[in-house]
Amino acid sequence: MTYSVKEILHLEVSPALGCTEPVAIALATAAAASVMPGKRPDKIEVWVDPNIYKNGLAVIIPGTGGLNGLDTAAALGALHGDPSLGLEVLEPLNEHGTKDACKYKDTHPVTVNLLEDRHGIYVRALLTFGSNIVETIIEGVHDNIISLTIDGEPVKDSNLVKNHQAQKADVSKLEDFIKTLSLDDLVDMISDLDDQDFEFLKEGVIYNMRLADYGLKHGSGLGVGATFEKLARMKILSRDMILSARIITSAASDARMGGIKLPAMSSGGSGNHGLTAILPIHAVREYVDCSERTMLEAIALSHLVTAYVKAQTGRLSAVCGCSVAAGAGATAGVTYLMGGTTNHMAGAITNLTEDLAGIICDGAKSGCALKLATAAGTAVQAALFAVHGVNVHSTDGIIGVSPEQTMQNIGTLSTQGMIDTDRTILKIMLEKHFANAEI
Repeated sequence: MTYSVKEILHLEVSPALGCTEPVAIALATAAAASVMPGKRPDKIEVWVDPNIYKNGLAVIIPGTGGLNGLDTAAALGALHGDPSLGLEVLEPLNEHGTKDACKYKDTHPVTVNLLEDRHGIYVRALLTFGSNIVETIIEGVHDNIISLTIDGEPVKDSNLVKNHQAQKADVSKLEDFIKTLSLDDLVDMISDLDDQDFEFLKEGVIYNMRLADYGLKHGSGLGVGATFEKLARMKILSRDMILSARIITSAASDARMGGIKLPAMSSGGSGNHGLTAILPIHAVREYVDCSERTMLEAIALSHLVTAYVKAQTGRLSAVCGCSVAAGAGATAGVTYLMGGTTNHMAGAITNLTEDLAGIICDGAKSGCALKLATAAGTAVQAALFAVHGVNVHSTDGIIGVSPEQTMQNIGTLSTQGMIDTDRTILKIMLEKHFANAEI
């Protein structure tokens, strides 16, 4: 089965409100709660895979005024989420709803359990309503509801399940398809973009720049972007295309990880991936002579390369996907923007991989803005080096003889080489989390 560029963009790129791991939990509980409209559950139980647990442990949930926690996400989704909105399930949330969910947690059991041996994205939510038990299962993709049952029987005529099962089948087949492509194939796909695609790509820029502008104006989260901006105005740092990419990408992450209630245009199932895939290219456009159409073509290529790498690594892993997946997409897109050839793009991807392959993912949190700043700046630097003939050799480390092999090696590193690393990261985070909870 083959996929067009339009179909790939439709499956891999979408708006997401908040970090997609706690959002997946909220979506699962919201879907279960929708089966019993007007009723509040007596008990909420959730089971998740290690990477959902890791990524959702510390990140702020949007629209809550700074609250975090997987149990909080579960309660918010069950009481005030709208599952028909997918990854924007918490859009209806307001201050009253947040307080209500917190009070609910004080008087009702809300438990989140870690399935240590589970691999791949998995969320199981069990809501008890008197003698009735409603169960939702999400698997493979953050918004892929594969099962919705009441008392063990499938919920009849559930559009939530039908729609998402169809999407999951497409995503699984897409990953198999995209693994067969070459970088040349991905670049060739750009010529098939139509006006509707360009409008969609432009919408992604608008979404993510809205977050960047908010982060710069308010110094949200860790304030990485706002600090870069201040240092540039003080002339401590020189404003160039690398710094500009770092400023807006980290500022957007500051806002998103800081819980600001603005959606990001995600890529490969992650909002931070979407920020990294789009914003460095938008920043570089100010420094090169190119049209808006060329910029949007570059962003489309970035999404395609990001999807290629994610198909190799899986949706979540011990390796920071913003660095090696969305970073690879961004550097290919920046190279395209600069008028580079496919060979230049291959060199840029190789340069970036050699630079960033060791960055770990230790969950979503405010500090991700630092990693996005690094990924954005390195994406531009790698492209500049490549177009000026600086390329890492295939004899170096995990670098392959082709960009495809290099990206496949990243997948092997993520899925085979760093399994124990992932467990160790989560162990450290859990020890710290429970130690702080006892204070």
